[in-house]
Amino acid sequence: MKQSPQIGDRITDKSASPDDSTVRDWIGPGAFKHWISLQNWIEEFYPGVFAPEWLHGGKKRGWSLRYKKTKAFCTFVPEYKRFSAVVVLGGAERDKFEERRYVWRSQLVKLYDEAQTYPDGKFLTIAISSADDRHDVTELLTMKRPPPSRA
Repeated sequence: MKQSPQIGDRITDKSASPDDSTVRDWIGPGAFKHWISLQNWIEEFYPGVFAPEWLHGGKKRGWSLRYKKTKAFCTFVPEYKRFSAVVVLGGAERDKFEERRYVWRSQLVKLYDEAQTYPDGKFLTIAISSADDRHDVTELLTMKRPPPSRA
């Protein structure tokens, strides 16, 4: 018997990458608004820089949508009834984060402090359920890679 999905479960069906309606149905309409809003923000501030790519990470990790040019920018993770974004901070970005430590929201600093540091950086997985969460992500992304100047 197949058990019903639990909050945080990933989309694991390998047969096809998810489309917008699959993502909306999986994460829910509230989380989907944040998903679309963050996609639109990336398109607006980094026009034509990234070609988002769906990646399947196996049965456990499921599908994720990665934004990458030469280095990873961020990854959207559609989870059952929620949406998370993963931002990897390398050495230079961690230094910048530390310089601004007292400017960030306390939830983000706690997440940063608790994240394990790997050779390629700290992987921050930020659950996005409010405009404030989304703002944290856009601030991290802007710090990580300043948007190209718009003429």
